[in-house]
Amino acid sequence: MSDDFDLVVIGCGAAGLSAAVSYAASAPGSRVAVLERSAEAERGGATRYTGAWFKVTEDRRLDPKFVGEMEEYSRGLADLVYCQTLEREVPTTLDFLEANGVNLIYVQQGFANNNTGGGLGMPTQGGLEIVDALAAVVEGTDGAEILYETEAVRLSVSDDGRVDGVVVRGGDGLLRRLGARAVVIASGGFEGNQRMLTQYLGERAVDMPLIAPGVGNNRGDGLRMVIDIGGDTSGQFDMFHAEPVDPRTSHPDAVLYGFPYGILVNGRAERFFDEGQDTLDETFEALGYEIWKHQDQTAFFIADQTFVELEGVEQLVLTDLPPVSAPTIAELAVELGLDPAALSDTVSRFNAAVGPGEFDPKVRDGKRTIGLDPPKSNWAYRIERAPYIAFPLTCAVNFTFGGVRTDEHARVVTPRGTPIPGLYAAGEVTGIYYHKYPVGTSVLRASTFGRLAGAHAAAAPT
Repeated sequence: MSDDFDLVVIGCGAAGLSAAVSYAASAPGSRVAVLERSAEAERGGATRYTGAWFKVTEDRRLDPKFVGEMEEYSRGLADLVYCQTLEREVPTTLDFLEANGVNLIYVQQGFANNNTGGGLGMPTQGGLEIVDALAAVVEGTDGAEILYETEAVRLSVSDDGRVDGVVVRGGDGLLRRLGARAVVIASGGFEGNQRMLTQYLGERAVDMPLIAPGVGNNRGDGLRMVIDIGGDTSGQFDMFHAEPVDPRTSHPDAVLYGFPYGILVNGRAERFFDEGQDTLDETFEALGYEIWKHQDQTAFFIADQTFVELEGVEQLVLTDLPPVSAPTIAELAVELGLDPAALSDTVSRFNAAVGPGEFDPKVRDGKRTIGLDPPKSNWAYRIERAPYIAFPLTCAVNFTFGGVRTDEHARVVTPRGTPIPGLYAAGEVTGIYYHKYPVGTSVLRASTFGRLAGAHAAAAPT
């Protein structure tokens, strides 16, 4: 087998596969290699396990609030040209995915959990559908191949500074160089590297479980390789996308989204969070971070039959395990390992503080607590309809915010903004988010800038 390619892509998720398919379509007859650290059965990294929600409107456009939210959340640090490029390119990306075998649907949500004002787009089978569909295109294209169980070790750079390949290590443990006209790094963040997590996030970083097994392949290799040759970084390195998950299961993406419709307590059976402060898509990341940073990675969602009987409640509970249930709050506390008197007192004080109004999970109903700290600003109903239920919660890391800096063409740049010839990056390896993640944009931007990277690389002069 020849070790010379037109394009080498590091990573086999949404970003990497989009780059490979885009390049092959733009340059027929070219040779393309996609590197995948895992075996074929586990290919796709984080993309394989995600629901791949897209924050798009029914007319197939990015949520019109996205650019403004990015400027607000980042406090002016986000690259708005990059954000505007994503906004402009989303319709073409959706067309690209569909043209390459990904079936997209628009899902209406029954809860006040989506600030687009409607539903969310997604592949019918989630991220796995993106992986399987685009991988099939790569495997069916003459000259294109996926190299499994192959790790990127370092970038190859010519004397004049152009990236001209990748040194890789195969399953035999031996090194070899793959030459290339261009390289696209799409290897994810550093969520799977405990050393880097501790370096950038600080103490207790190792206590966070991964949201899904494929995230463990995201070892920060792309970031390391770019820094080694003088590329720049961006994004907030001490922040990550957090999610509150059920610690009883290893089921991927076992998130509890229903927390606004009950109360949250910590290991001391005390409330610590305004569960109704905003829609769940605006608060679930903050909740996960709070559980990790300040609540010793331990929390519990407490509710009654009001929650259980919500129409469409299955949309809010993604764990594969049933809730803990008991006929009294004290007995529920025993099942959870909490102090029965403390939990009973917390629930009693909460119930006494519930103000007037009608509970309506479909809107911000204004039904709040009075004189309670922390307050509950919406959806505050009295927890009194037995049997009572609970879900244990901990914080899982989904992806890290800090990463490689790129321009609007997905080119990796130096600290002064100069593109490094022959080098591109897309997906979670690239840093763009600060302070808060606008949900439903990660896989969408990965697919978009992977597509743009492939097309730009194919058109670039040799």
